[in-house]
Amino acid sequence: MLKNPWVPVTPTNKQALLLKSREREILYGGSAGGGKSYALIMAALQYVEKPTYNALLVRRTYGMLAQPGALMDIMREWLEDKPGVHWDHIDNFITFPSGAQLKFGYFRNENDKDQYQGANYHFIGVDELTQFDERQYTWLMSRNRKAAEDDIPLRMWSTSNPGGRGHEWVKSRFLLDKTQGRSFIRARLDDNPHLDFEEYSTTLSNLDPFTRQQLLEGDWDISPEGALFRREWFQMVDDYPRDATKVRYWDLAATASAESDYTAGALVAEKDGVYYLLDIKRVKQRPAGVEALIAQTAEFDGKDVRIFMEQEPGASGVNTIDHYARYILKGYAFKGNKTTTKKISRAAPVSSAAEAGNFKILKKWNVVESREFLDEASLFPDGPHDDQVDAVSGAVGMLSMMKKKEHRPMAPVIVGEGQGRWQGLH
Repeated sequence: MLKNPWVPVTPTNKQALLLKSREREILYGGSAGGGKSYALIMAALQYVEKPTYNALLVRRTYGMLAQPGALMDIMREWLEDKPGVHWDHIDNFITFPSGAQLKFGYFRNENDKDQYQGANYHFIGVDELTQFDERQYTWLMSRNRKAAEDDIPLRMWSTSNPGGRGHEWVKSRFLLDKTQGRSFIRARLDDNPHLDFEEYSTTLSNLDPFTRQQLLEGDWDISPEGALFRREWFQMVDDYPRDATKVRYWDLAATASAESDYTAGALVAEKDGVYYLLDIKRVKQRPAGVEALIAQTAEFDGKDVRIFMEQEPGASGVNTIDHYARYILKGYAFKGNKTTTKKISRAAPVSSAAEAGNFKILKKWNVVESREFLDEASLFPDGPHDDQVDAVSGAVGMLSMMKKKEHRPMAPVIVGEGQGRWQGLH
């Protein structure tokens, strides 16, 4: 390992533990900043002096491979001046003087299987494994094979932090399942002496407590229940800056049944990175009653308040937004918002702001209703309802997006027949 001419850095103790391992399947990682990418690249380069050696480094998408500081960028920095190394930038593979090859690949969906059909790889390194489905991983493992007389070991090694779409299956396979030939090597932030521990810890401290515990401590067991919000984080205030930017965000209930969620509309203001929850309207009514409440609330809020509404997938969601734009909120700055992330992810910025003391609740708002919001937040996401948190998360998300686009024109287009857009906000 120390004499490998293709690796210009000395492995850390934890990276050396990985590189000396002989298990076929290994998951390396846990905390962010634990040196996972370097470890995976070092492992891929271990046998490149052998002419028949083939290695594959995989991420979920090509963009993840090619971004600054990612696998391809690191490999280019290490090898660009090495004599005899040829990089095929079309098919993204490297050929070494011995004839060994190392390919960069991605596996976004089923169609991406084609690039690996018929291939044999001694080493397959999967970066950020929790971004993959288990069936993608097991299919890739079918490419981890060699001829019977080949003396190069087979290795299917991965790196990852906790969290992500594949968290549960990765935890089950590598932390709970004790199958022989499969192991987990925990790498923490303080295992990497090449990283500024204090600075990186400070950066991670800006995350919500749930995500921070996963990335800073490499915690695979933490549950979001009770971790995102605490009552004491929300400060009650007598007033808010009158020049703050305000939005009303509506989360419509699917039905008006007793078992369904409420329709909720949160009015949130933002000034200098501080958010103020001014009011939440919350009802269980049939569509006509909901429409009347939303129209009345818009009139009370005034036309300087931009209105958003969560847009459900498919034609029904498009039709609902169009209906409100044409008939219920005509004359107001109104727009539908398509959500593509999970509720917990959307709530994370609210949690982070609240923990930092940057999310306030207006005292003048109904005391009983504000307590109902705090009750729901303290149980989120496993409480009986999540409509108020969803509405607040949506409002904070829209305010953040608008702030990022402040350099672009934001003049509202008054909604008329068939209109539901703003200039400069696409």
